[in-house]
Amino acid sequence: MFFVKTPILLMKLFPELIWRFKEQEKEEYNHVYLTFDDGPTPGVTTWVLDTLRDYEAKGTFFCLGKNVEKHPDIYKRILDEGHSVGNHTYSHLKGWQMDNTEYFNDIALAGSFISSNLFRPPYGRFKASQIKYLSDNYQIVMWDVLSQDYSITVSPEKVLTNVLENVRGGSIVVFHDSVKAEPNLSYVLPRVLESLNEQYEFRKIG
Repeated sequence: MFFVKTPILLMKLFPELIWRFKEQEKEEYNHVYLTFDDGPTPGVTTWVLDTLRDYEAKGTFFCLGKNVEKHPDIYKRILDEGHSVGNHTYSHLKGWQMDNTEYFNDIALAGSFISSNLFRPPYGRFKASQIKYLSDNYQIVMWDVLSQDYSITVSPEKVLTNVLENVRGGSIVVFHDSVKAEPNLSYVLPRVLESLNEQYEFRKIG
C-alpha cells in the first residue's frame, strides 16, 4: 500500500530517513521540495526542466544510473540549470526482495554515473539492514507527499488534488519523469507550480 500522505507513525519509526524539512527557528516555513524519480527520460525530463525554468523553480532528480548512462546530455543539463540529483539505483531494483550485496553493487554502479550523496530507494521500500548500511554514505530522502502520477488508474485531476491538499511548508513531493507518468505529469506540474508559486519557494535538496 502506498499512502498519498506519509503517516506520522512511519516517519517516527524511521527517523534517520528524511521525510520532510521541518520549521526552523519558529519562522513560517515556505519552502517546498519537488522531486522527480526514474529519469532522465528524453522528452519528459527535458519538458520538466523547461517547466521549472518558466517558474524559476528548482527540483531534485533521483536518477537511474542506466538512464544517466544513456542520456548524459540530459543529466548534464539538470546540473547546469542548478538542480540537484540523487542516486535511485542503476536498475530500479526491489531492495527488500534482494540480497544486500547485489543491491549495494547496483547502487555503487549508479554512483559511477551519478555524483551525489542523496539516495532514494525505488518504490520507497528496502530492508532495515540496507538502511543501516546506506546511511553511512548517503542522506536517504523519502517524502511526505506522493503524487501518484505514475498510476494509470489515477486521473490527472486526482493527482493534482493529491498534491495540493497535502502539501505544506517543508514538504517533499514525489513526481516521476518517466514515459508512464508523463500523461499525468504534463497536466499536474504546471498547475502545481502555478497554484503554489505565490505561497512557496521551490527549492532543491542538498
